[in-house]
Amino acid sequence: MIILALPLFSIRLGFPDAGTNDTDRSSRRAYDLLVEGFGPGFNGPLLLAAETNQAQDLQTLSSLSGQLADVPGVAASPPIPSETGDAAIIQVFPTTSPQDQKTEELVNRLRDQVIPETLAGSDVHVFVGGQTAAAIDFAQVNAQRLPVLIGVVIALAFLLLVVVFHSVVVPLKAAVMNLLSIGAAYGAIVAIFQWGWGKGFLGVHGTGPIDAWVPMMLFTILFGLSMDYEIFLLSRVREEYVRTGNNALAVANGLAHTARVITAAAAIMVTVFLSFVFGFGERSIKLFGMGLAVAVFVDATIVRMVLVPSTMELLGDANWWLPRWIARILPKVEIEGEDEVIRHVLEEAPLGERVESEKV
Repeated sequence: MIILALPLFSIRLGFPDAGTNDTDRSSRRAYDLLVEGFGPGFNGPLLLAAETNQAQDLQTLSSLSGQLADVPGVAASPPIPSETGDAAIIQVFPTTSPQDQKTEELVNRLRDQVIPETLAGSDVHVFVGGQTAAAIDFAQVNAQRLPVLIGVVIALAFLLLVVVFHSVVVPLKAAVMNLLSIGAAYGAIVAIFQWGWGKGFLGVHGTGPIDAWVPMMLFTILFGLSMDYEIFLLSRVREEYVRTGNNALAVANGLAHTARVITAAAAIMVTVFLSFVFGFGERSIKLFGMGLAVAVFVDATIVRMVLVPSTMELLGDANWWLPRWIARILPKVEIEGEDEVIRHVLEEAPLGERVESEKV
């Protein structure tokens, strides 16, 4: 699972352009014609916009346009003023495609170096916009917020599981396992859709960045699904542990009673998600479906059927360890009626065992 997740560290968020579409589609043919006639950057020009409140502002923009002509990898037009004369734009055409890493580097270089250095000492403020720049901004913001989202959701889920199962080890293990399965899904989509591994088999016609909205949506959906499987399995294990007090027996019985249901549910979900991969021509739908299918398959087989039971077996009674000071402040939450289970055990136990159980 760690090997599956390794490509995640090479993920590049963005928006693939029409160059990744099927060559039979008119959008791809139009894209190729524009590339052939005007260069790849013509498909995603940058728009530099500024207010021109004074006559000299337009002269300042003209000097900026001349400076841009000396920037490697870009062709710039002269300033185009508005009819009222209070604004102007400069069209900048990169020599690379909108989804290319060099285009993103160009946008950052224009904003951080070229424009501030050229306009130093003037009152003109130039903003780099256009569809390509907007896509880059969206991808960068998502990349910054994604760790925050993951951290907050994992922390809240950890606290909830501590309250439900009265354990610290079980929630911590659940958080690690969920991150592993989601990391494997991220790694798979990077290897296929960004690196191009096996893209022909899946009908993917071009590589490119991972759609910026996909990791966030994948995490939220997959975390919900994986926690469903986790709660379903652990609640049964917890019930057996309360009834028997034997961790090994509780894990075995819990797995035996829930394995078929989890496997059947996962098989249905994987089949549905794979239909997105092989039944649709849109790259983004294929990417989303593949990420969901890989994560659910890995989570329901390797994680819930192998890693969770085996780690719980190895940890033994330490699974249910909880500091006393935490136990005193936690609210009482019953899973499957634990008090009913305990009462039923006491009623059916012999007198001697009943006395010992009541002492416990």
